[in-house]
Parts: sequence; C-alpha cells; structure tokens
Amino acid sequence: MNSKYKLLSFPKSNKNEARLQSIYDLNQANTPEVGSLESMQHLKQLIEFSSYNLLVLCNYEIVGFIICMREGSAYGSENYKFFSKRLKKFLYVDRVAIDERHRRAGLGKAIYEDIFTHASNENLPIALEVNTQPVNQPSLNFHEKMGFDRIGAKDFDDHSVAYFIK
Repeated sequence: MNSKYKLLSFPKSNKNEARLQSIYDLNQANTPEVGSLESMQHLKQLIEFSSYNLLVLCNYEIVGFIICMREGSAYGSENYKFFSKRLKKFLYVDRVAIDERHRRAGLGKAIYEDIFTHASNENLPIALEVNTQPVNQPSLNFHEKMGFDRIGAKDFDDHSVAYFIK
C-alpha cells in the first residue's frame, strides 16, 4: 500500500456527521457490489452493531472502509444469520468499499491483512458473502486469491450470493 494512504480504526462512538456522510456516499457509489443503505440512520445502526471497522484515508479523504460484526450481534441480515447458524464465533465482513479512483493500489489487501491480524489474535474465522448475481467477479477473484473458501450459496429474489470463510 502506498504511503499516501492511512488505515484508521473507526470507533462505534464516533458521531462525526461529515465522516459518516462520506462513508454513506462511498457505500452508495459502490452498489450493487455492496448493499445499498436505506439512510444515514441505517449506516449508524450498522456501526452500532459492528465490532471492528477501518477507514482508508488519502490526504484526510475517506477512500475506503470496512464494517465487521462479531457473533451474537442483533444484526438481522440473512447473510449474517447464515454464519450465525453454523459458527460459534466469527468475524463477519458486512461491507467493504474502495473509491474507484483508488482501486488497484493494494488497499483491499491492506485492509484484509489488518483484519487477518485482528482475527488471529482472537482465533476467529472470517466470514463474508459476495454477489454472484449480479456477479461481482473482481470480489470473487480477490477473496479466492486471499485464501477464502466458498462454503455455500443462496438465491434471493433480486440477487444471489456465495458464502466464504477463512
């Protein structure tokens, strides 16, 4: 990762509205690869449910983020529930997004290396899903390259996903 980028943990208690708006806008710019957020309140709720978050900054601008949950969260996502039914403990990657102007700069790899360190400290498997319909081929390729194994799939009314674990 280029030295112009910085990883920064994002505490759940952070009430910086401008920062939250940047995360929200970045999320919405990355749909359908990541799920659309209904509102800023929806984002705030995800952050409240989360246990681990990172921002990627470039000159103080948010150019990437990740939001992760642990087991036992009140999060109601069907994808999260898939892992809750199968694993006693885990770190669930709910969403990760990188600004398209900053892709292919090693940011995704840097984020995941940070997550791997965090998860290994607590002996946690990392769980996530990737859209297969509409297909998110770059994400499928990335996660397979990063050592994730496909363990299942699910079709929804408007999309399909593959489930991965590492």
